[in-house]
Amino acid sequence: MIKIAPSILASDFSNLESEIKKVDQAGADYIHIDVMDGHFVPNITIGPQVVQAVRKTTNKILDVHLMIENPDQYIESFVKAGADIICVHQEACTHLDRTINHIKSYNIKVGVALNPATDVNTIKYCINNVDMILIMTVNPGFGGQSYISYSTKKIEELKQLIIKAKAKVDIQVDGGISLDNIYEVTKAGANVIVAGSTIYKAINTKDIITKLRENAYQD
Repeated sequence: MIKIAPSILASDFSNLESEIKKVDQAGADYIHIDVMDGHFVPNITIGPQVVQAVRKTTNKILDVHLMIENPDQYIESFVKAGADIICVHQEACTHLDRTINHIKSYNIKVGVALNPATDVNTIKYCINNVDMILIMTVNPGFGGQSYISYSTKKIEELKQLIIKAKAKVDIQVDGGISLDNIYEVTKAGANVIVAGSTIYKAINTKDIITKLRENAYQD
């Protein structure tokens, strides 16, 4: 089943409550929240206080993507703010297994993100201990970028790794996802779709979410 996770990075932050309710009512499954620190990625966005405010406006799953250095220092703050899923970057974690177990100790779901140039095999030993793996299909930091073409092959490789491990893991994709390529990424194995500009720049939010589902590969 395809899950749609609008990224609020592309929303109008001056009307954040209404922007979240708009995608909530339009049928989004998750609310994707990008947290950037200006060090791990070249942009600064939001912190736990904004996540806490978002939590008050929706009952949807809050999918918090930490694009930050030293994520272990902030996990408890984001859990208390209302995160349902916390996704950390493999590249930012010195001891990834420890970080995964730290997140799981709060009884929430854990995800691991991989930057475009990071080999999927770097997480094969942790694959049975996570709920989701996020394949970044653009270099993280800014919205509105174009999909990196080799990401499709990477998604396919990850899917085979999951099958081989007999793991129950969602594959999330984030970056440049549109009506034109959602079939490609879902056929490759992705089932959680992050979309920012595609959703928030659409004239009709419900219509674009419906069309994304319709254009996805139907297994």
